[in-house]
Amino acid sequence: MARVMRIAAASVCALALAAVCAAAAADESAQDAPRQALSDAWWTGPLLAPNASTFPAGHALIETYVFDVMTSSSFDAGGNRHAYDGGHEIGSLTYLIYGLTDRISVGLLPRFFYDEPAGAPNSSSPGVGDLGAQVQYGLTSFHPGSLVPATAVVLGETLPTGSYDRLSRPADGLGGGVYATSFSWYSQDYLWMPNGRILRVRLDLTYAISNSAPVVDNSVYGTTSGFRGRVWPGDSFTADAAAEYSLTRSWVLATDIVYQHSASTRLAGSSAPGGAAVDLASGASDYVAIAPAVEYSWSARAGVIFGVRIFVAGRNTSASVTPAAAINLVF
Repeated sequence: MARVMRIAAASVCALALAAVCAAAAADESAQDAPRQALSDAWWTGPLLAPNASTFPAGHALIETYVFDVMTSSSFDAGGNRHAYDGGHEIGSLTYLIYGLTDRISVGLLPRFFYDEPAGAPNSSSPGVGDLGAQVQYGLTSFHPGSLVPATAVVLGETLPTGSYDRLSRPADGLGGGVYATSFSWYSQDYLWMPNGRILRVRLDLTYAISNSAPVVDNSVYGTTSGFRGRVWPGDSFTADAAAEYSLTRSWVLATDIVYQHSASTRLAGSSAPGGAAVDLASGASDYVAIAPAVEYSWSARAGVIFGVRIFVAGRNTSASVTPAAAINLVF
């Protein structure tokens, strides 16, 4: 745990220090180069951190990601990595966001998956994962020359639309089975580098709370035929610090640094009617991941992003490498 926390703290502090140094350098070198105009920088957003700016009323965003979660190892309770072949989970996630007013945006986040585990049957067919829904309220907006960044609060809900128990095969489990409510604070700011180019930075913080759900037979929680019980997933906290550097009007380099802590998940029940009682706890888990990416936009309203999320440290969790691509369209 200490190792994970040190890496997480060092990563976030390094990004924060870079942003502070960039701002200071920009102030001291304001005459070194003409500043890039905001209108001359086109963005899709980094791979993971959502936007703190709400859409103007009547405008919409469609952003579809496709990805391949390639599990290659796991971290034990001491943070040591152990290699194994976990297979692939191919999926898609789409953000469908609409601006109700200049401050309020609403959205749906449908997910689809197809699982190809190593040494076990694949999913019967591509299937629906859990559905996300959210409401975002803009608190402040960015204005050039102001020290106040764009900020927003977001209320999210995950609906258990994906299969999770009574599975004919484990790979058909594509959801968690529980309702989960998340509370987020998003922020975004623009910094001008000494060469005049823009560095856009984001910091998103999220706390998620799940309810419990019944579990029957084969499930994503490792239970087998005959099991009857209940699961209580642990709460989670996620911090995502991201930065995007505008190389040209169309090309952008981006990266996310993500830390997540999840409390222990409890599973209780019996392995068969009248069988021995089961009461298990997964233990708390943590991970740190980075997600470098390249963005290309052919207009201010359309672009693509290519990147990869890599787990670099963790505790009591699997580790994966996830190449991803997305198309971003604003209407």
